[in-house]
Amino acid sequence: MAGLAESGSNPDVDLLYDINGLAKDAPPWFDRVMEFVGEYGLLLGIVLLVLWCWWTLRRRGDEDAASSVAALAWAPLAAGIAVLVNVPIRGFVERPRPFLDHQGLEVLVSGKTDYSFVSDHATIVMAMAVGLFVANRKFGLVALVLAVFGGFIRVYMGVHYPTDVIGGFALGTAVALLLSPVAMALLTPVVRAVERSARVGWVVRARGRSAGAGDAVIPGARSERAGASERDLAA
Repeated sequence: MAGLAESGSNPDVDLLYDINGLAKDAPPWFDRVMEFVGEYGLLLGIVLLVLWCWWTLRRRGDEDAASSVAALAWAPLAAGIAVLVNVPIRGFVERPRPFLDHQGLEVLVSGKTDYSFVSDHATIVMAMAVGLFVANRKFGLVALVLAVFGGFIRVYMGVHYPTDVIGGFALGTAVALLLSPVAMALLTPVVRAVERSARVGWVVRARGRSAGAGDAVIPGARSERAGASERDLAA
């Protein structure tokens, strides 16, 4: 399986050289920016999108806030599970990094000695992006664009073949979508319990937001409202 990319004439290798060739023509400062974005920046950006979406959901205080927050919580969990699934895949395929088999690549990050297929970065960002898309379409679309751009940068940096990235996208998407029903069935009751908590309920719904008609009524609240109505009529 290690010979997946031994031939320099296959489209995977050709595309690798075409994309990585852009790094050779770019100024050094631009490559440094791409290196940071590819290693940390895009992942951080998607994490911030998840946090922004969570903040928006809890502030809005919709009746289905618990299920929405549960779906949002699945995004990072899906990424973690996808990386664990990738461990045996990498060990089975045993594909070396492209710069070990092909000369003349502009490698922006040194010290990559693990196997290349499937890309962990591509797996993580796509799993989080798909999980976020399930929770919120608007934020999810932005995250999907960032994930695709992140995969492009991994090839640009010379540390992955295009098929490494495509495999990561497929793995992240599969885990986030296929396990979503089970995850929601487990996470939603937990989030609903958190929502009812007086101490940590703010995690699901901002304080002062109505929790919907199905929530418990505070003792004495009904009688106070009734008394206020009677006083208004008397006036």
